[in-house]
Amino acid sequence: MRRTPALQYAISILCLVLIGGSSAAFGAPPARHRHTRVVEYADPTKDDVTANDDPIVREIAVDALGHEKGSVVAVDPTNGRILAIVNQKMAFSAGFEPCSTIKPFVALAGLQEGVITRDTMVRVGNRRYMDLTEAMAHSNNRFFEAVGSQLGFDRLIKYHELLGLGQRVGYNIPEEQPGHLPSSPPLFGGAARMSSFGEGIRITPFQLASLVGTLAEGGEQFYLQYPRTDEERQSFQPRVRQQLDIAPLLPDLREGMLAAVMYGTAKRSYDPDGEQDLGKTGTCNDEGVGGRLGWFASYADQAHPKIVIVVLLHGGSRIISGPHASQIAGRIYRGLYARNYFAETSSPRTTEFAASSSGSH
Repeated sequence: MRRTPALQYAISILCLVLIGGSSAAFGAPPARHRHTRVVEYADPTKDDVTANDDPIVREIAVDALGHEKGSVVAVDPTNGRILAIVNQKMAFSAGFEPCSTIKPFVALAGLQEGVITRDTMVRVGNRRYMDLTEAMAHSNNRFFEAVGSQLGFDRLIKYHELLGLGQRVGYNIPEEQPGHLPSSPPLFGGAARMSSFGEGIRITPFQLASLVGTLAEGGEQFYLQYPRTDEERQSFQPRVRQQLDIAPLLPDLREGMLAAVMYGTAKRSYDPDGEQDLGKTGTCNDEGVGGRLGWFASYADQAHPKIVIVVLLHGGSRIISGPHASQIAGRIYRGLYARNYFAETSSPRTTEFAASSSGSH
């Protein structure tokens, strides 16, 4: 057989493929190397005390989190009852940077102070503007930096303190930490950076769950409670921490949180067949603890909220992100829906589930 130039080229390429060589020397484009998104192996349930958790919620949350380095806190927003805490060591730690989960509360301050309305168009780029719904959906930093800059440090702190940041939001939960609010604007970015990434703020999953529950309940904020004895479970009563006059502002926030789930940064949590959640993602590097953080704070269902879920991920892998945290929350919502949890919890279960829980760790 006569070897034409074309045949010789094909033979050369085949030989290089067989011996693991590169075709770039023959003019072919270099192969693209795919970067594997590595999940850091962990046992998030290590040393957890499980007897105080709703067994259904805990089982589904543990399965959804798998072996990722993270924590899940689930709360009944109608009474403040903590339903499950997966990775209690992480959840009860001193707090983390909130990343973009701070944005709904910056928006709340902006709406209350008249800095923005739901229709205010803020410049976020060259010939590009966004309103509140789109900024929430896509977690646009420039939008919230503009709002935070107009509010200023003092007004931001006033609203964060009002909502419970830098304070314990639980009742009779000795392990809970208060988090932290800065006494002066962060050196890097000031009020703007506080409003896009939560710079200088340390927040716990319990505080974030409490804040989201307050949005779900129209401004009524309950103390979080975690009954651990039969007597505490039998005598459980909701305790109102405060009633905030924010109900007229909430539809604007909820629209943005729903948009995040429907088509924005939290779309991995979307469940077309189940109870649709509303939520906000957060992704950032946390210099305080090192590594990356991925947050997702949410609640479902919309008309009659039954559960708040906060997912927190921490690690060095690029997979650690708010969208990935929302994916884990989506698994939990789908799991709860498959178990008819939303149909069966029209009345809060505060006493009966502990009897079905087995084991102490």
